Amino acid sequence: MKRSKYLALMLLFSLFGGSIRLFAQTQMITKFAVVDTARVYQAYFRNSSPARNYDNKKEEFQAEVNRLTQELQQLHDQMLSSEAAGDNERALELQSEISRKTDYINEYAGAKNAELEALKNSLQNTDEFYPRLYATLERIAETGGYSMVLSLQQANAILWYSPAVDITNEVINQLGL
Repeated sequence: MKRSKYLALMLLFSLFGGSIRLFAQTQMITKFAVVDTARVYQAYFRNSSPARNYDNKKEEFQAEVNRLTQELQQLHDQMLSSEAAGDNERALELQSEISRKTDYINEYAGAKNAELEALKNSLQNTDEFYPRLYATLERIAETGGYSMVLSLQQANAILWYSPAVDITNEVINQLGL
C-alpha cells in the first residue's frame, strides 16, 4: 500500500512537475511595449493653444521674411535698371540700401528663430504633458500586463520590434487626442 501511494505521488509529481516548470518559464517572459513618444507629443500639442500660438508666430515670421525678401528683390531689380541706364550713382545708393536691408533681414531672422526656438522648448518642457503621459503609460502597461514600455526615440537599443507591441495609438486615444 505504501508503495502504491509512493508511485501515485511520483506519477502526480511527474505529471504536474512539467506543468509547473512550463508555468514558471512562461512567467519569466517579459512582456514589453513600444511607444512613439514623438507622435504622441505631436498629437497632444496639435490643437493646444500654445501650439497654435507657435504656429501663428511662425507664419507671421515667414510672411514678414517673404515681404522683406520681395522688397530686396525689387531693390536689386532697380539697381540693375540703374546700371543699365548708366546711372552709377543711383546704382551705388541702391547697393548700399540692399546691404543694409540684407543685414536687417539676417538679424530679424536670427532673432525670430531664437524666439521660435524658445517657444518650441517651452512647449516641449511643459509640466502638464509629461505627468499625464507617464500616468497614461502606467495605466496601459498595468492593464496590458506589460513589464516594460520602451520609447522609439531611444531606438539605439531597439533593433527590432513587432508592430503588435506598439501602443502609441492606445496612448493617443487614452489621452483623448
